[in-house]
Amino acid sequence: MRLTQIKLSGFKSFVDTTVIPTPSQLVGVVGPNGCGKSNIIDAVRWVLGESRASELRGGSMQDVIFNGSGQRKPAARASVELTFENNEGRIVGQWGSYAEISVRRELTRDGSSGYFINGQQVRRRDINDIFLGTGLGARGYAIIGQGMINRLIEARPEELRVYLEEAAGVSRYKERRRETESRLRDTRENLTRLEDILQELEQQLIRLEAQAEVAKTYRALQAEGEQKQHVLWWLREKNARQEQKQHFLAIEQAQTAVEAAMADMRSTQTRLEQLRQQHLAITDEVQKAQQALFQSNATVSRIEAEIHHANTAQTRLEQRQAQLQAQQKEWEQLHEDSAQELAHKQEELEDAALLIEESLAQLEEILTRVEPAEAQQQQKQGQIATLSAQLQQAKQQKALAQQRIDSLQQQRSQLELRQQRFEQDLLQVQADTPVDVVDLKENWEQTQRAQQQEQQAVVHLEAQMQQQQAQQKQAATALQEQERERTQIQAQLDALQALQTQVQQQGKLTDWLQDQGLAGSTRLWQLLQVQPGWEQAIEAVLGQRLNAVALTEWQALQQLPSLPPARLWFMQPTATEMTREVPAGLRPLIELVTVQDARWQQTIAQALADYYVATDLQAALSTITRLPPHVHLVVAEGHIVQAHQVLLYAPDAEQAGVLARQQAIEQQQKALVAQQVHVAAATEALERAQSDYIATQQAHSKTQTRWQDLVQQAHELQLLYQQAEQSNQQQQQREQQLQRELQEIQEQQAELVEQIEEATLQSEDQALFLAEHEEQLMAWQDELHQANEQLRLLREQQREAEQKSERLKYEQGMLQARVDELLRSRQQAADLGRRTQAELAGLVDEYEQVDVQELHEQLQEALELRVEHEEAHQEIQKRQSEMAAQLHDLQHNQHQTGDGIEPLRQKVMELQLAEQAARMTVEQYAEQLDGHQVDRQALAVLVQEQNADWQKVTWLQSEVQRVNRAVEALGAVNLAALEELQTAQERRFYLQSQHDDLTLAIETLEDAIRKIDRETRALLQNTFNEVNTHFGELFPRLFGGGEAKLIMTGDEVLDAGVQVMAQPPGKRNSTIQLLSGGEKALTATALVFAFFKLNPAPFCLLDEVDAPLDDANTERYAKLVQSMSDQTQFLFISHNKIAMHMAKQLVGVTMQEQGVSRIVAVDMAAAVEMTH
Repeated sequence: MRLTQIKLSGFKSFVDTTVIPTPSQLVGVVGPNGCGKSNIIDAVRWVLGESRASELRGGSMQDVIFNGSGQRKPAARASVELTFENNEGRIVGQWGSYAEISVRRELTRDGSSGYFINGQQVRRRDINDIFLGTGLGARGYAIIGQGMINRLIEARPEELRVYLEEAAGVSRYKERRRETESRLRDTRENLTRLEDILQELEQQLIRLEAQAEVAKTYRALQAEGEQKQHVLWWLREKNARQEQKQHFLAIEQAQTAVEAAMADMRSTQTRLEQLRQQHLAITDEVQKAQQALFQSNATVSRIEAEIHHANTAQTRLEQRQAQLQAQQKEWEQLHEDSAQELAHKQEELEDAALLIEESLAQLEEILTRVEPAEAQQQQKQGQIATLSAQLQQAKQQKALAQQRIDSLQQQRSQLELRQQRFEQDLLQVQADTPVDVVDLKENWEQTQRAQQQEQQAVVHLEAQMQQQQAQQKQAATALQEQERERTQIQAQLDALQALQTQVQQQGKLTDWLQDQGLAGSTRLWQLLQVQPGWEQAIEAVLGQRLNAVALTEWQALQQLPSLPPARLWFMQPTATEMTREVPAGLRPLIELVTVQDARWQQTIAQALADYYVATDLQAALSTITRLPPHVHLVVAEGHIVQAHQVLLYAPDAEQAGVLARQQAIEQQQKALVAQQVHVAAATEALERAQSDYIATQQAHSKTQTRWQDLVQQAHELQLLYQQAEQSNQQQQQREQQLQRELQEIQEQQAELVEQIEEATLQSEDQALFLAEHEEQLMAWQDELHQANEQLRLLREQQREAEQKSERLKYEQGMLQARVDELLRSRQQAADLGRRTQAELAGLVDEYEQVDVQELHEQLQEALELRVEHEEAHQEIQKRQSEMAAQLHDLQHNQHQTGDGIEPLRQKVMELQLAEQAARMTVEQYAEQLDGHQVDRQALAVLVQEQNADWQKVTWLQSEVQRVNRAVEALGAVNLAALEELQTAQERRFYLQSQHDDLTLAIETLEDAIRKIDRETRALLQNTFNEVNTHFGELFPRLFGGGEAKLIMTGDEVLDAGVQVMAQPPGKRNSTIQLLSGGEKALTATALVFAFFKLNPAPFCLLDEVDAPLDDANTERYAKLVQSMSDQTQFLFISHNKIAMHMAKQLVGVTMQEQGVSRIVAVDMAAAVEMTH
């Protein structure tokens, strides 16, 4: 298996599709720092299934997609493909038949990822499965970089062990063990759940059995109720049909009467309609005449109104003219009067200004006397307010003291009443006799002891039931096990017999023997019974003679019409005894054979003559040179040794194993008979366990009933005892409480007396204070009254002066306003005079335009036309009245006829409703009967066969109610109990078989895990030894001396860690952590190459592993890689010219375009020069 090329597209800096061919075993990758060389290593790691972005030097998996540069856009996807040659067939499984295999991984920006093998999409697990045990993989030892070297250097023993497992190829074993453990864990969980389900199912079966009995009773009652309900519906339907027919006849008679009355009604209606048409025509004529009359009246009214309006207008014009002339005179007089009043008001205005000045001077003199009086009055008020507050406070305290005295007296009275009541209650309590609780307690304890005894009996029976149930379950399990064993034996027996029969019947001879009547003949092997283990030896000696047809006489062969189509042996018993001397130290083969028919003893002895038993082939071969020519040595495997020749036996004939099978058949038949006895015994044990369990269950039910009755009785007695004891305790507590209450009342009374005395003293002190200060308050109040009176007089004078000043100012304002008004009146009078003169001129023109005489002539013509219209209107109205009388008579006759029809219709409607009710009843019960698919003829026959009660609706209805009450008395019924019981029983059988299968599966899986552990332990130990050997060889080659080894940190190989001990030249033995940096790197490299020596990976990637090495170590490292390249293909990245020299092919990586890596041809000289 060799890597032929690496194809990258859109992966990190390889944006373009790049193919890196790897045709040689040593391929070097060179290039300056940062050009993308390590991206090739990351690509290989990624395509092999790496899922951690940190291992690929990224923050997320999206970082592997080319993220764009200054001249390029980001790529949409990343793809890496590895192509392998599989000529050696190292890849196993479904892909092992391919000579070339390509492994590709793709990732897009939207997060979708895919793995492909030869273009077919697969899972990541499939990728891992291909490389299991090869060292390849995302975390395998085939990809070695500075990071891996550091991890090996710093790795704990448990982490180093992972590399050892990969080198040993136990990955597939661990995977199988994990899968087996997972299946085992799931199987155990399933078994636990199954046992829980079985336990719940057993309880459910007990409940369903009881419910099934109730369901049977319910179904019987339901059947009886449905039968009688159907008969009841049938009788009601039958009665309703008869009632419906009677209503049909009555409806037909009533409808005939209604139709006769309707005929008379229609005749009257026709005559009435004709008169209505005539009346409508007359009405139209009346309306036209009335309209003409209305128009005439309107014309007369209009002309009269115009005449009235003309007369009114003339009168109004004359009145307005006189009014305007009078107004004009008034305005002229007003103009003259306002001029005189204006002069008078201006004089009064000057006098008012002088009076205002005098009033203001008087007001200022009063204000100078008011301020001292107000200060004196406020001082006196403050003194009186202070003293009044003190007196008020004293009054309040005196009142409070008095209230407290009254309250305390009231409390004292209440305490005396409580004391009297408590004393009476105490006497009554002391007089009551306590209840005797001794008998009650004794009865309760006696009942409780009986209840405990019954409870122990119930517990004992429950334990016995559980034990019997467990025994029953064990018996059932044992029976199932015996049945399973019997079935297994029977199946094995059937298989062996079928195979034996098939062997006997197969070949070309079957039909020939059938035609000759020899198909049922005995075969030679059926006569033999061989010592176990030597069946194959007998088959080797006798060969096809084992299937020989046993004949009693040779005449049967003489009568054959045709020869057999294939070789066929016939043998006949012989009585001739053959005697031959047995060589010393040899046992005849015939001693291992028992012939069931004595007649054939000599025949078999002759066939096995000269054949003797040897313990094994080596023993037989050791005597081959000393054997007589006629002696044959036979071993149990069927090999035959004779002088100068050896026949190694192989079972290639059709009859191979026929003797062993025959003995196995006989053993199985005996085992089957014995197993049937075991099955019968297990069945008897199960029936006995079931019978014992039922008896115990019945006893448990009776005992539990008695125990529950005793529990109820004991509870009732306990309640009586507790109530009596509680009553006595309450009586005693009540007596003690009353005594405590009386003691508290006496203490409270003494305390109240002290509080009353204290409150009385406080009240007397406040009364004395009031008497001393009330006289002083009255004197101060008199002084305040005098000051208030003096201040009042001053303020009254001030108010009068202010009012006088305000009044004078108001009068001054009024005079000024009147002067202004007079000036405006004079101007208004002048304006109105001019407008009045103009309006008089317009009225004269309007009066001359009115003509009354022409309007009187038009009125006379309109009055004459109105008289003509009134006469025509009266004539038409007379004709209308006569026709309305005829119409009224016909309508009256129609109403009488209609009144007679309505009772008939009502009767028809009532009959129809009755018929409809009967029909609905018929439909209702018919629907009930049809819905239940009832056969009415069968019901009629049933009613005839039963007694007379079955024809009575009332009896059937009572029977249905009785059945319904019986059904209700059953309570909640699980109608599906029977089906559920059957389903549960079937489910129990199915689950029990599953339980057995799971138990067997657990044993099988545990055996598989033990087998895997044995194989893994052996493989790991061998791998450890080999890696340790290789490590010890490679270490001195890289260091030029020294020694190193691996040490197990534990005794158990499966979980022990691995520790590296190294001793470079000239140093003491120490762990790898104590070495220098270069020594650590070189030691880790030696360890990795030791893994390769054990299980060489198809290829190996080295990412600047030689970076920390000096030239000498690098040269030794290069020689080691070259020596290993015969078995492993190396792809290495290096800047060291010594390492470059070992490459057979160099791949150059450059980044001429910023951020984009490309592959270029490499000049070896230039590459060497670049490293200087």
